[in-house]
Amino acid sequence: MPIADLTELASACAEPAAPSGGVGLKSEPADLGFSTLAIHAGQAPDPSTGAIITPIFQTSTYVQDGLGEHKGYEYARGQNPTRSALEANVAALERGVAAQAFASGMAAIAALLSVVRSGERVVASRTVYGGTYRFFTRVLDRAGIEFEWIDSSDLEAVRGAVDGRTRLVYLESPTNPLMEICDIRGIAGIAHRAGALVAVDNTFLSPYLQRPLELGADVVVHSATKFLNGHSDCLGGLLVTADSELADWFTFVQKSAGGILGPFDSFLVLRGIKTLAVRMERHEANARAIAQYLAEHPLVRRVLYPGLADHPGHELHKRQADGFGGVLTLDLGGLPAAKAFLEALRVMSLAESLGGVETLASHPASMTHASMPLAEREALGITDGLVRISVGIEDLKDLLGDLDRALTAAGRHQG
Repeated sequence: MPIADLTELASACAEPAAPSGGVGLKSEPADLGFSTLAIHAGQAPDPSTGAIITPIFQTSTYVQDGLGEHKGYEYARGQNPTRSALEANVAALERGVAAQAFASGMAAIAALLSVVRSGERVVASRTVYGGTYRFFTRVLDRAGIEFEWIDSSDLEAVRGAVDGRTRLVYLESPTNPLMEICDIRGIAGIAHRAGALVAVDNTFLSPYLQRPLELGADVVVHSATKFLNGHSDCLGGLLVTADSELADWFTFVQKSAGGILGPFDSFLVLRGIKTLAVRMERHEANARAIAQYLAEHPLVRRVLYPGLADHPGHELHKRQADGFGGVLTLDLGGLPAAKAFLEALRVMSLAESLGGVETLASHPASMTHASMPLAEREALGITDGLVRISVGIEDLKDLLGDLDRALTAAGRHQG
């Protein structure tokens, strides 16, 4: 369905929009630095009390003065001031016209895929998050949507896959967990010439390090659970777009499907974003040091991290991003070594998820990508020996000591 048709449908069924939150600043967002926007955008002081922190509006409905007379808020599925503040904040950080907050990253992806109709095609990065792969292949394929999985780091592969039936090109950069880098600007050009949209999952880097809309993407996806929130205490998802018609459609889907982010979780993500810049700097500083340590360790077969000079996407990533992030993957050669490594950790925690202040280690083959068939995992290189580490902001010496202990344990189980 063309965007204009989506917008017409959304407008016909829409309730009056909630008032957009002011930034609480006299300057225009374009004039302000990232940290200033992260702290202030969408968050004017509460007019009734002067509270500097956006209140948690824990309400399901709003009293109206009369029929058709309200203050911009009617029912909490459609509008909530705390959620609106978060949406305005993230839209400013990603340089979009609007954002919509959802109950999880997968709920946001589900809303995104509502732009694709039966019989249309989606071209997708071959090593996306396992939950995305599961949703695409086991849910949306029942709706008659065709998916083509490609090496998105190969511009020619993208060019060969995109055709007139392609509605959406769905990317991760870096991909999860193989850390492949795709040329967002180049792919956007290919897709747009074919009339397709481009969406980029920016969860690994956050808008502090990469802003895909500035590179030509149409939609940015976030699991707000991860670096945006940063404290491993809530779930959330976000869509951000530079196109007002798409934004209207996503708002309509948000209200119609109801997978909204609640006010308390919206508050938690807003709270986390205030320190996003300083956290990302520490995440990356630790990750770069750890990646170099692992790359030089004799028991590590390979390290996948775009900050390493020998990473095949290193130079491209430097051109389109402001940093390399806090996630890396190492290969220990097999399941026995990976298992011994993970069970020997004491400072790092064995857990799914990423992006928290604490360092989390996971086993993609049995955790994040367990829903992917074994043959497909192995063909892609998601082997039993891979360990993904989301590097936290702990003291580096403690993380290196933990790695040294865990690698010693892994070495006893390597062939």
